[in-house]
Amino acid sequence: MDSLFDSAQNGESREERLAELSRQVSVCTKCDLAMSRTNTVFGTGDPHSPLMLIGEGPGENEDATGLPFVGRAGKLLDDILKAVDLTRNDVYITNVVKCRAAVEEGGRMKNRPPKTGEIKACNPYLQGQKEAIKPEIILCLGGPAAKTVIDKDFRITKDRGKWYDVDGVKAMATFNRAYVLRQSGDDLQQTKRLVWKDVQAVYAEYQKAMEGRG
Repeated sequence: MDSLFDSAQNGESREERLAELSRQVSVCTKCDLAMSRTNTVFGTGDPHSPLMLIGEGPGENEDATGLPFVGRAGKLLDDILKAVDLTRNDVYITNVVKCRAAVEEGGRMKNRPPKTGEIKACNPYLQGQKEAIKPEIILCLGGPAAKTVIDKDFRITKDRGKWYDVDGVKAMATFNRAYVLRQSGDDLQQTKRLVWKDVQAVYAEYQKAMEGRG
């Protein structure tokens, strides 16, 4: 596919690039998810941050608001960031797909994993965001994001917490917030400990990147 920025003028800012990408996403009909969405969910945060967080896709709350990572799972993400003295305004947050993937069950829509074709259709937008933001560190939230960004054979239980080089960018994956919320008892505490360990490692790299910027 041709670059999404073929028509961009030299010197265009990151904000302008992202605004144009967001506009393209808002009218996108490349896959069937366009037919059932309420809102597209593009991304939010600081486009100049060295750290980019990438999740799988919007859920019911995100579809309703047009914002990524809201509701109960979003609160968990906020708590994780807060634990290392970060907020949403310090990072850039987006998803692999920009529309909710859902299936009707029992008369209501229920979230489902996005299909391969849906991920492929949306991938140019994610690539465009990465080109515009130029992150130094990427944290993938969950296996589907890691399979898309890091390696198609990525296994979250085996490969999380390790650093990978993705086109010169340091990338790591940890469990997504929905997976964490499904755990209980000892499993919940163990999963939270692993996520905390991963986020601390990512924060150390974030601090290095910020110090490098002077």
